[in-house]
Amino acid sequence: MRLENFRNQFANLSPAGCYVALRVGFYAPEDEINLFPTKWIDHYTLSGLALIDPFLRWCQMNQGYARWGDIEGVQTLTDYQTFGFNFGCVVSIFGTPSQPKRSLGIFARKDRDPDRAEMAELNRLLQGLHTHETRKPTKAQLAALRLFAQGLPQKVIANELGISIGAVKGRLRGGAERLEVRTPVEAAFLADRRGLL
Repeated sequence: MRLENFRNQFANLSPAGCYVALRVGFYAPEDEINLFPTKWIDHYTLSGLALIDPFLRWCQMNQGYARWGDIEGVQTLTDYQTFGFNFGCVVSIFGTPSQPKRSLGIFARKDRDPDRAEMAELNRLLQGLHTHETRKPTKAQLAALRLFAQGLPQKVIANELGISIGAVKGRLRGGAERLEVRTPVEAAFLADRRGLL
């Protein structure tokens, strides 16, 4: 259950754009998708809006969902409105003591406020993605992914682990399958983000 597989559902519910971050840790999410237009992303980044964004702040302090208009102290909203994002909502899923990371989403519309059913559906999608657990790669797969993440060629990994190149390819492919990603590069990146390496 990859976040990318939900691109169309998020785009349909948030036609002006959205940002979804899954299981945000100390500094970064395990997975994210940004469907906002490039001009808005560039403006947001260059202006450092993430540091003062009241929607992100709401997500840090609250759980559930809310329309943008119901969030107090929305100074940054003028930036959003300049780009035509007049309406929207936020969704926040808190972590637990055993899984302290949280997930969040900022969803925009240009035409109207999202209705309660749309916000509930966004919340349901995000909750499902947040709690979905992929299978952890085996120790052998993690050993191969760890060396692969260090940039070592498969021949060197094979020599280091005392296995054939075919076995290295199999372990990397198996690790990617367990983490539900397509390539060993994605698997190594995700395993590192999850602290598995």
